Amino acid sequence: MNTLLYKQHKRLILTYNITTILSMIGATIVTIYSGGIQSPFIFVLAIVVFAGYVTTKVFGQLYLIVNLSVLAILFLYDTGDFQISENTVPLESRSWFAFLSAVFAVYLLGGVFGKNLLMAHHKLYKSRNEIQERIVEKEMLLKEVHHRVKNNLQTVSSLLSLQSRALDDEKISNIIKSSQNRVVSMAMVHEMLYKRDDYLSKVELKPYVKELCDYLVRSVKGSTNTVKVDLDIDDNKLSIDTVIPLGLIINETITNALKYGIAEGSNGEIHVSLRKLSDNRYEMYLGDNGIGYSEDINPRTSNSLGLKLIYNLARQLRGSITRDYDKKGTYYRIEFEEVIEDFNSVD
Repeated sequence: MNTLLYKQHKRLILTYNITTILSMIGATIVTIYSGGIQSPFIFVLAIVVFAGYVTTKVFGQLYLIVNLSVLAILFLYDTGDFQISENTVPLESRSWFAFLSAVFAVYLLGGVFGKNLLMAHHKLYKSRNEIQERIVEKEMLLKEVHHRVKNNLQTVSSLLSLQSRALDDEKISNIIKSSQNRVVSMAMVHEMLYKRDDYLSKVELKPYVKELCDYLVRSVKGSTNTVKVDLDIDDNKLSIDTVIPLGLIINETITNALKYGIAEGSNGEIHVSLRKLSDNRYEMYLGDNGIGYSEDINPRTSNSLGLKLIYNLARQLRGSITRDYDKKGTYYRIEFEEVIEDFNSVD
């Protein structure tokens, strides 16, 4: 009957529930007429519950409650005075009935549900292996992408370096050199992602900032400089969408400090600290102990691309930037949010 009905409505869940309810009713009737609470056929009710959990947790819990209620009713029925039936299994056949009930229960558990569970296990195992292979393949592709992006950015950096050396105009040469440093700050992010073993799109901030600061000091002041870099950064990992603009802010701030704030030959100090404020909010405090610049200079009144870039990047990070005038030199306090950009697949 269920097979014929399924061909009409094509609803597997409905067919399953009808089958289970009829099986439960049938098992209850057989149990009542074969000894009640002492009937060996009563264990088939437990198999009905097992069948529910095999399908879904919700149906399993539902049939568990129903069958527990049926068992309680059977117990009260056997202990009460009101009887509507007796054990119709003849006394001489009850051992055979118990044997056949046990065989039927074992067949259902092993031959039906056990076989289906084994097939489902093999399918899940095969699917897991296929998914794992695809994950490894995509991780390798992602690693290769970071490697190629890093190489391309380094190529651009090298071209900018060659171009700056070929120019006689020092002002234009410095502009190209600044662009080169911005490209390098982005290339370092992809290099760190390429070197990682877990292939997550998160960058360890402390080693990145240290490497970037050391590169900028060497690039502007030379390898024999006396500039000290003071870092106070916790072991935080941020998304690539956050680290790239953050690296550009650090690049612009430190480059300006090394060029204009810290005099040549002086023992200047660069300070960068970063701490976590809440779940995805952070605070970065950075600057130098150089000569600083006037309080009247701001992104609106200045033509400095670097200064405008710092403030624009802070807004890109959904944050705010303020200048600390209490300390000597130039110090900024930036409060920002970790940004994780969503993207749509081309599939």
